[in-house]
Amino acid sequence: MRANLSVKADRIAADIDALAAITEPDRPWTRRAFTPMFLKGRAYVEKIFREAGLETRIDAAGNLIGFRKGSGNAEGKSKGVIMLGSHTDTVPNGGRFDGIAGVIAALEVARALKDAGITLQHDLEIADFLAEEVSIFGVSCIGSRGLIGVRPSEWLERQADVEGSRIDLAEGIRQVGGDPSTQVGRTDIKAFLELHIEQGTILESEKIDIGIVGAISGITRVEILVEGRADHAGTTPMGSRYDALAAASCLVLGIEKIATEISHGPSYFAATVGEFSMEPNAANVVPSHVRMLIDARCVDPKVMDDFVVSVASLCEQTAAKRRVTIAEPRRVSNNPPTPMSEMVTDILTVGAARIGATTRPMVSGAGHDAAFLAKVAPAAMIFIASKDGRSHAAEEWSENDDITLGAAVLYEAVLDLDKQ
Repeated sequence: MRANLSVKADRIAADIDALAAITEPDRPWTRRAFTPMFLKGRAYVEKIFREAGLETRIDAAGNLIGFRKGSGNAEGKSKGVIMLGSHTDTVPNGGRFDGIAGVIAALEVARALKDAGITLQHDLEIADFLAEEVSIFGVSCIGSRGLIGVRPSEWLERQADVEGSRIDLAEGIRQVGGDPSTQVGRTDIKAFLELHIEQGTILESEKIDIGIVGAISGITRVEILVEGRADHAGTTPMGSRYDALAAASCLVLGIEKIATEISHGPSYFAATVGEFSMEPNAANVVPSHVRMLIDARCVDPKVMDDFVVSVASLCEQTAAKRRVTIAEPRRVSNNPPTPMSEMVTDILTVGAARIGATTRPMVSGAGHDAAFLAKVAPAAMIFIASKDGRSHAAEEWSENDDITLGAAVLYEAVLDLDKQ
């Protein structure tokens, strides 16, 4: 750990450990949004926000906000908000750091400013966004979407079981203290920064301190349906089958090959056949139907388009070779990539250099709240290393020194942003 950092490693470690103790006992670490355990974690976070001198509130979208007033302009009027934050909800059996590290690092920036007796010109807000992870209602980034006014209204009718009661998302937002009848639509945010664990191996393998995220990849999901013919598995000759599963297996390997070739190019790309089902799914029947869903991620829309074209060609070739019918691949969702602000990434790079931290540009293959904040304000992210790239698993780990160094970079960037 570098000496003379303005942020304090022991405070960061203590808060992350305290949140780790708030978990479903048989499923560490689990605090899914809208559950009683999540609300218990929220209560702890609100407590430490207040202890740091922040005014706290739950906004209409259900986000926990810690507020520190700035001096404003010469007339004393607000110059707007510099916002920092991430999320404290987890996936089931998830890790101790995904989202949590970003919230606690942001809080530590506020503490460090208080320790130094610094009052920013801008107001400072620390956000714990509601339900960044896929929630019990089946949707994600509920709080950040609501904050900028783009949460789909039909989402409020989605239902889930909470403590034995069936409720809709609207009621879930009310139970965390929000107001589902109101979309926030913030216009006062002048910049947004989010620290996050990398969830990959690049920083660890290259021994780099900080990843400066220049873009968050778009996510396209492509559905493929394969139709064969059900026949008796014991009596149908091997050369007379219309096996949907055998054809689908060719597609899976072909998709992997296409994605690997694209990933060797200049643009970040990854694709996974993550959902797969077959019918009739019986040991003595030749499979007649397969459905698969591709999750593809990229920062260049043209590369994504080329990928889908290549997959369509693969489907056509496989259908002819395997004597099955394969429907035209269908995009069931298509979220575009989100570039980060070059102004903010430059400030992060300069701030990191000032404290002696090494950096490299990176792309985020995962989605984050920053992707939505970037729609209303200059935004950027920094990554800190993840051990062995593990995430969304109990084995997830990031060293406290790395989180502390990331918090120090955030601190330096906030000081520089305040002068912009």
